Amino acid sequence: MEVLSHLRVVEIGSSAATSYCARLFADFGADVRKIEPPEGDGLRRSPPFTSAGQSAWFAFLNFNKSSIIIDPGAPQASTRLTALIEDCDILIDGRDVDAADCPDVDLASVRQLYPKLIYLETSWFGRHGPYAGLTATDSTVRALAGLIKLVGPVEGPPVHAPDFQTGILAGLWGFIAAASSVLAQTQAGGGRSWSLSIFESSLALSEYLMSEAFACGDVMRRIGTNRFWPGSPVGIYEARKGWLGVTVVTPGQWRAFCDMLDLPELRDEPVWIPSEDCLKRLDQVERRFIPKLKARTAHEWFAEGRKRRIPIVPVSQISDLLQEREKKVPGAIVPVLLGEEEGLTVGSVQRLTLTPPRRGGKVPALGEQQSVKNTRRKLTGTASASSSCVDATRRPLQGIRVIDFSMGWAGPLCTRTLADLGADVIKIEAIQYPDWWRGVDRTPAYIDAQMYEKRARFCFMNRNKRGITLDLSRPQGCTLAKRLVAGADIVVDNYSVDVLPKLGLGYEVLRTVNTRLIMMSMSAFGTDSAYRDCRAYGSTLEQGSGLPSVIGSSGDPPVMSHIAFGDAVGGLNGCAAVLVALIHARTTGQGQFIDLAQIECMMPFAAPWITIHSTGGMPPPRYGSRHPQFVPHGCFRCAGEDNWIVVTATDEDMWQRLAMLLGRPDWAADPSLRSEEARRGIEDVIERTIEAWTLTRDADQAMSDLQAVGIAAGVARLPIDLLNDRHLRSRAFLQEIERAFIGRHPQPSLPIREGSEPYPIRTAAPTLGQHNREILSGLLDLSDAEIAQLSREGIIGTTMLSDGELVTTKKASSG
Repeated sequence: MEVLSHLRVVEIGSSAATSYCARLFADFGADVRKIEPPEGDGLRRSPPFTSAGQSAWFAFLNFNKSSIIIDPGAPQASTRLTALIEDCDILIDGRDVDAADCPDVDLASVRQLYPKLIYLETSWFGRHGPYAGLTATDSTVRALAGLIKLVGPVEGPPVHAPDFQTGILAGLWGFIAAASSVLAQTQAGGGRSWSLSIFESSLALSEYLMSEAFACGDVMRRIGTNRFWPGSPVGIYEARKGWLGVTVVTPGQWRAFCDMLDLPELRDEPVWIPSEDCLKRLDQVERRFIPKLKARTAHEWFAEGRKRRIPIVPVSQISDLLQEREKKVPGAIVPVLLGEEEGLTVGSVQRLTLTPPRRGGKVPALGEQQSVKNTRRKLTGTASASSSCVDATRRPLQGIRVIDFSMGWAGPLCTRTLADLGADVIKIEAIQYPDWWRGVDRTPAYIDAQMYEKRARFCFMNRNKRGITLDLSRPQGCTLAKRLVAGADIVVDNYSVDVLPKLGLGYEVLRTVNTRLIMMSMSAFGTDSAYRDCRAYGSTLEQGSGLPSVIGSSGDPPVMSHIAFGDAVGGLNGCAAVLVALIHARTTGQGQFIDLAQIECMMPFAAPWITIHSTGGMPPPRYGSRHPQFVPHGCFRCAGEDNWIVVTATDEDMWQRLAMLLGRPDWAADPSLRSEEARRGIEDVIERTIEAWTLTRDADQAMSDLQAVGIAAGVARLPIDLLNDRHLRSRAFLQEIERAFIGRHPQPSLPIREGSEPYPIRTAAPTLGQHNREILSGLLDLSDAEIAQLSREGIIGTTMLSDGELVTTKKASSG
């Protein structure tokens, strides 16, 4: 039985976010009913199109759903919709983004009658705040979220991908909200009601740079295509054949990289350390190693890098992904039927081993019902007051315990989200090898100054957790870890695939300790991959995902969008996967292993191109800052230094308003310019006219003037701008909390909220070993003498070891 087959989901309105959220439920067997007007969801008309004229984007978002047509003008349209909602468990509402001619429905009455209904509403910016009424698109939201301005050539304009990103991020957050509510209902209580801000959900990608801006100030600028602050070799470089993604972030990796390229004179160049002259230093260093990379092919360098444990990877083309057997075998790429046309798209990346997702499916024709197994166990219905009221103080995951072996960004974001939703997360580090987001510097000066306690990025990702230190390489530490696992529901790790098994903490061992355990490995390529031993970071995942090959203009090198795109995306997918496994465990008592390959989590962003290639259609061009559907669409320079705004016209009416604002009433009145295709013929002229207008205005003033007449526009912000963003402030999105060593600092809230205010942050990130005594004594019943002995032996502690101390400790333990 498919794990979510007992659920019925109704999807109303039109948005990529709600469509993707609902598809994630369909992936695991839920009966998803998509309500459409007679002309169909507007996303059916979104390019790129297959050779048979089907929308590849709509196909990705909607396979395995049923389509139900409701004509809003028909008699009893509202009554019919109300009946469908009354018969579902989860209502996913995208009407605030696009109503899609959805009939009116009295949701308050429905929810009063059926108090266990789970409800998720999605909007671009939330119901209140200065941006609440803004006209938006995917690209204008990404501009405001700090995801555009840092990408592209120094002189500009910033470069960004077409509109296939915010919907995936917001859809994941929506699924996390709704799935956690399903899980909460297996305990007690009524249906939860959530609001989701697409803008705030996109900030999952900006949090790291926001934390660095808080710590370092206004230092980030666009420093060139495939270059990112602070200037390390984190980018894409040309090889003799193909392109190579390089990520070097530690001293050891840099030395191995220099050895591989036979550049001993560069081994001691500290390119990974942020400083004011980092770009100048990087220019000099790149001039030395770029010619060396052209001596071999990307695949030859990849093989060499694996031997030396350097995070490098060939930059995939879309055609490469379709030819890779290991993408098809596990289900990363799956068959999809679009009418009579057979193609491929990106499947579920939540790879649960006991309860796997569906392997492909059919895109519903307008009004087509998909066959649904009759295994439904209805959750909604009338209920007594005691069982239907949601305890506002009880978060949906309260009572769940998580053992967190993860470091960096991806794993900690997954477990932080679980903690934010109420889970008790115990983070395990070691004084020998603490979380590397505390810093990779192990010099005595760094440690004496306790700099490992002062990294804002670590604090951003580890709030609401308890922290303990254990040396897992020694029997006592391993035994204590097993005892913690015995009382847990979930274990998460994002180490290389062999690390925990070699320590005696692999799934096959831990399942004997706890038969209901859910364990998730968040490795880069998956436990069964031929590349399972490859080192990787969030940047490596983007480089190998195929996405850079479709960004930028024709003839340009592949373009990265972010310094570590794959980290946040992996974390959110990991959280979604764990919630599905928890729902199954709560109803069956069965645990399971989750093999999350983080590189696959990046593939949805390239899904439309994968489908186009698979159906034999002509690959769409690379658009630069233009758009496959909207004309005009671009990033335009404003008054001042390096100020930009994204402007687009999404339909004929918006185009006419834009033309009038630009002082071109002749364009507005010209019937030959009503279609996007016609305007594309003079796109260069339109863009020059827009920029002549924006150049005379401050970016915020330009946005205000454009939005005042209903034109989609968003200022291209820097991460530091978000720390004082007026909309985020009005919504209390950034919460100020106190922590030892760094004092008061901002913390981003969840983008999903049950009321008008976000969940308050309960506790700051733990200091190293902060909860050793609390956990060892309170959970494992160790005595004070036993805890003191563990401390003397260095199995626990509260101070990070320097390189010298680490060597001494290893000698002592081996002797």
